Amino acid sequence: MSQNTPNFGSQKSETIPLQKTSEPEPQTEADVNSNSAKKTKQDHNKRLVSLDAYRGFVMLAMASGGLAVASVVSRHPEILDQYQGTQWESSWKWMWQTLAYQLSHVPWTGTAFWDLIQPSFMFMVGVSMPFSFRKRKQKGNSTFRIWMHAIFRAVLLVVLGVFLSSKSGPQINFTFANVLCQIGMGYLVVFFYVNRSFLTQMMGIVTILGGYWFFFYQYVPQEQELADLKAYLQEVKQKDDTEWTQFSGIGSAWNKHTNAAAAVDRQFLNQFPRYEKPFREQKFWANMGGYQTFNFIPSIATMLFGLMAGQLLISSRKESMKVKWLLQAGLICFGISMILDTSIWPVNINNWEWHLAPIVKRIWSPGWAIFSAGWAFWFLAVFYWIIDVKGYKRWAFPFVVVGMNSIAMYCMAQLIRPWIQKSLKIHLTTLDAATGWTVTNSLYGSDCPYTPIALSATVLFILWLICLWMYLQKIFIKI
Repeated sequence: MSQNTPNFGSQKSETIPLQKTSEPEPQTEADVNSNSAKKTKQDHNKRLVSLDAYRGFVMLAMASGGLAVASVVSRHPEILDQYQGTQWESSWKWMWQTLAYQLSHVPWTGTAFWDLIQPSFMFMVGVSMPFSFRKRKQKGNSTFRIWMHAIFRAVLLVVLGVFLSSKSGPQINFTFANVLCQIGMGYLVVFFYVNRSFLTQMMGIVTILGGYWFFFYQYVPQEQELADLKAYLQEVKQKDDTEWTQFSGIGSAWNKHTNAAAAVDRQFLNQFPRYEKPFREQKFWANMGGYQTFNFIPSIATMLFGLMAGQLLISSRKESMKVKWLLQAGLICFGISMILDTSIWPVNINNWEWHLAPIVKRIWSPGWAIFSAGWAFWFLAVFYWIIDVKGYKRWAFPFVVVGMNSIAMYCMAQLIRPWIQKSLKIHLTTLDAATGWTVTNSLYGSDCPYTPIALSATVLFILWLICLWMYLQKIFIKI
């Protein structure tokens, strides 16, 4: 995408000269056609602010850490009873319970807002690809050079993902389930489909998701391996059998720790040096969150959905038709998801329960890839319609500031958030001592249960200020 910064001023007003000007010379038909072609090219190449705004919205949500709402509710359940016996009792409880649910990951099946952050980010990677490819072609880059850059980007994303996962501990933490590694491992496959036909891209999605579904369905764990795994989970991790019995029947292929992708990780990840606190060698048995390296395969479908959306946005279709297609694509994804798994139905119907492809984000099941893409299509449609179609851009500025430096925000959120918290406490304590204020207690005190929320919001604002400074200095970190 273009590195030029978007214009947030009004697009409807024009500067009208006050002085008298000479009458312009009449234009020939060739001049009219030339000017029309130039305007069409400018419109075609203009930066879509909605893409940066959507990406920035996602990254701000990620960097917020959910504003610590879920942990506050779990550690201080008494806040739910603050308005007990009043007319606000039910509304107050509903608000905090809803926020706690939406700002944390669901245990296994289903979804919350927090689960949609990673697929939205990966979806936007696909959306950006046609714009990036066009920009490099306009610069005169050869196909070979463009592919070399794509290979470099893929490798760098994986390396950066492992690096960020190894910020503590005595050695490299070889894990590949984080979002950067997942994008990097699937990037070249998605790049292969840039500028391919809709049919070709759809065939790729169906092949990937169908093949991955069969890979899970046909897997039968070895009895000894299963026994050893359960013993590890029970004796070392103190887990009961509910940890690996989410489904029965056909859905059991997508249970936690006992699925095909988990079995691959027990082979693959043990090829790398490993450690477990207190820094003694330990065989890898399970990712306790249920996340797997092979998640990158169905994640390719998520990015391909984004690629299809990007090619739609870059096309010459009318803006209203683009919005319509995005909304229809999301609706189709929701319909297919409901056929595959009844767990996401808004109501329960007796004798209507099946899990052909459960909606599980942690293992990026085929059902999840389709379902989350539906939300991503709709989010993109709303941002595009409000910002680029209707022209309401100024409100999106705080998101664009982050969206144009998404990698920088991701790295800062992973690396310097603890340092910011520590530095804030040091300087605010000194300031309070000099002025008699109590700002430090408002952010770090234990008397009020809401202080973690205030601290998280403050740290997020500081991270945003850094992105704002980079934006004003025209510093945009890209891979």
